[in-house]
Amino acid sequence: MLIGSNWTFAQSGQTLEVINPATGRSFASVAAGGAEEVDAAVKAARAAFESPGWAKMRPIDRSKLLERVAQIIEEHAEELALLESLDNGKPKHLAMMVDIPSAVEVFRYMAGWCTKIYGKTLPVSGDGRQYHAYTLRQPIGVVGAIVPWNYPLAMASWKIASALAAGCTMVLKPSEVTSLTALRLGELMLEAGVPPGVLNIVTGDGQSAGEALITHPDVDKIAFTGSTPVGKHIMRTAANDMRRVSLELGGKSPTIIMPDADLERAIPDAAMAIFFNSGQTCFAGSRLLCHESIYDTVIAGIAEVAKALPIGHGQDPTTMIGPVVNKKQQDRIQSYIDIGQQEGAEAISAGSPLPSEGYFIEPTILSNATADSRVFNEEIFGPVLAATKFKDMDEAISLANKTRFGLGANIYSKDMNTCHKMAAGIHAGTIWLNTYFVVDAAMPFGGFKESGVGREVGDEGVLMYTESKSVCALLD
Repeated sequence: MLIGSNWTFAQSGQTLEVINPATGRSFASVAAGGAEEVDAAVKAARAAFESPGWAKMRPIDRSKLLERVAQIIEEHAEELALLESLDNGKPKHLAMMVDIPSAVEVFRYMAGWCTKIYGKTLPVSGDGRQYHAYTLRQPIGVVGAIVPWNYPLAMASWKIASALAAGCTMVLKPSEVTSLTALRLGELMLEAGVPPGVLNIVTGDGQSAGEALITHPDVDKIAFTGSTPVGKHIMRTAANDMRRVSLELGGKSPTIIMPDADLERAIPDAAMAIFFNSGQTCFAGSRLLCHESIYDTVIAGIAEVAKALPIGHGQDPTTMIGPVVNKKQQDRIQSYIDIGQQEGAEAISAGSPLPSEGYFIEPTILSNATADSRVFNEEIFGPVLAATKFKDMDEAISLANKTRFGLGANIYSKDMNTCHKMAAGIHAGTIWLNTYFVVDAAMPFGGFKESGVGREVGDEGVLMYTESKSVCALLD
């Protein structure tokens, strides 16, 4: 683990095995940190936050530092993509296309924000005397960040880059399932010149390291990406001290295909919106809402796309569907496929042969799922699409909003009036029109309802790591 400038093992001597999801076999181990390591890391982060070297660093120099981090990630792209593939199971070539560029771009984007965090002067009326009033934007302090296993490097980078751009310091706890790229990123950031203690990394499970981090009295903010139940626990815990929180949680995002949609675009997009990354994406288009006049055509088309997606080991350059992250997730997804059939949906699988080892799940469509079924309402987090029909735009919007989540939605129609009307009516944080999965460092990302609190990246993302202070001076 990285604490200050020191790489250290857990004082308990305990470790966690790192399993390759494509084989089911262990190939490394990481330290299993707990409360003692979290406390040391928070102290290192606090010391760095208050040190002149970081607190008084010129914004332009902090900007240059984050740009150097972006450059060094680019230089190690192949290595990081391989680590991500071995650790998470995703195809290496897709990690090179998505995960690594996402990490690079957020550091580069946030480098520009270092010099653009400013307050405002305020026209105070007061009691008639003359005042000079203004606001300051100041870093919130020490951030405890917890990131998930589906996009380990990208999610860590989103939080680190945003927090450091604002002038904060951080203790990062990566998922115990996928810690390798976070640890390598810590090495690279030290090489880039990030001062010791500005980023600390404690590996360990949620019950020990995670709980110690969210309850530590000297952590000013918790930034979490993960499941909704854990997010609710963090919010309840943070309420005890009114600790600041931002939560990017689960989703059950709809892909809506209107009767006038360009099906040559909509069908492959709808397939990849759920099957990409083996469905392990918080904003995956896991519900298909399709107009009844084209439903059968669309289902048949998505099934054909699914059959054409090669399933295999993440280091095979032809693989499009890698394994899911572990045995627990594999069993959970399979149980939902069984539940969907018990609820009356028709299971249409790709029919592709699966590797003899590892944690693989066939891309599957649960056709004619009902709006009150579990598979239509609960997050499965795998390559499983729950599909249903609608009659008109009002019913499509109603079905889209019939969920406790509100992370994203994809809408396909040639009529942009229809698209924009639906975008206004759907309760979700990001709406994609005739496209999907466009996630950019400039575009704030987050959810409505149980999909979270706050926004990641963009201007809202960096300001989320600041506090606003009003200053009012009487001018004699």
